[in-house]
Amino acid sequence: MSTDQPANAERDYLSSFTAHTRVVAAGRPARESDAGVNPSIDLNSTFIAPGSVGYGRYGNQTWSALESAIESLEGGKTLVFASGMAAISAVLSILPKGAVIVASRNGYTGTMTLLKRAQESGHAEVRYVDIANTQEVLAEIKGAMLLWIESPTNPALEVADLPTIIAAAKSINVGVAVDNTFATPLVQTPLAMGADVVIHSLTKYISGHSDVILGSISTNDDALLNRLNDARKMAGAIPGPFEVWIALRGLRTLALRMDRAQSNALELAIRLSSHPAVEKVRYPGLATDPHHAMAKSFMKGFGAVVSFDVKGGAQAADLACESSELVAFATSLGGVESLWERRHRWSAESPTIPTNLIRLSVGIEDVDDLWRDIDAALTKSQTFQK
Repeated sequence: MSTDQPANAERDYLSSFTAHTRVVAAGRPARESDAGVNPSIDLNSTFIAPGSVGYGRYGNQTWSALESAIESLEGGKTLVFASGMAAISAVLSILPKGAVIVASRNGYTGTMTLLKRAQESGHAEVRYVDIANTQEVLAEIKGAMLLWIESPTNPALEVADLPTIIAAAKSINVGVAVDNTFATPLVQTPLAMGADVVIHSLTKYISGHSDVILGSISTNDDALLNRLNDARKMAGAIPGPFEVWIALRGLRTLALRMDRAQSNALELAIRLSSHPAVEKVRYPGLATDPHHAMAKSFMKGFGAVVSFDVKGGAQAADLACESSELVAFATSLGGVESLWERRHRWSAESPTIPTNLIRLSVGIEDVDDLWRDIDAALTKSQTFQK
């Protein structure tokens, strides 16, 4: 939205709809005679003065459309960034030197790398915790400036008690940032629980087609929004309008994609649990998963990522990933297609993650087709041991 008045009008109009409707309806142009139903792609770098935009690094009508759509889902004013890493970096960049950060010991490798560098350079003190151990988190946030949460974690799929730890952190003036990429706002809305910022890699579920690199930050704190907006402007971490338009188009099917992908993920997790080539399955949707009860208590779903450990170690896991024909051997997640990889093929992966763990991002294909491919690949992964 180009001004506060239209943005407020859209927010009021959408407030009565469910999130499944808002993914379709939000971020549309005003309904005027002969107007398009979709926003245009704004390719301007320069704008006539005076005005609210000023310059192409400060704003863009296509950005505003996607930002307002995400705002309607997350419940907070939103900024889009050139990548998820740009969004994460913007949050960390506004912390003062010496800030104490509490973060999960398991998490996205890009975030883990930034935190490690901040600690090694003396810019921050990082306290790593088991984010699913509520008492450990509550003990470590004392004296901290920021609690950084991924839940479910990448790739261990641990689930944090978000309502409890967010409330506890805010009661002692600790800032809270939640990476909501795995869950999406269809599954959980951390700002409604009291979090200060919510981060997304829009590359994943929100765009949903493995064709753009984008990120976002949402917040209800206007002063914090201004600081993050300044960080975006000055670092130049701005998205291209075409990519933003593609992401907004992808958002329209988020509810359909998530419904199908989550259904597939649960069925595959059940089947993997009894596969002779699998040692352990991690998926909070399983009733046997240690995080199931917690996830069920406040989440509206369990996500579409399944992680599992393959018998035979790293070599067997690699062979499985290399042997699939339908599931693509590739990094990333959240697209319509299923992807898998052994996470420890990346040197930056957390040492607490098993070397034989495969992260499977479940897509929207027919579940029986997926299972035939996965079963054949896992069966082949065991042949080198004979």
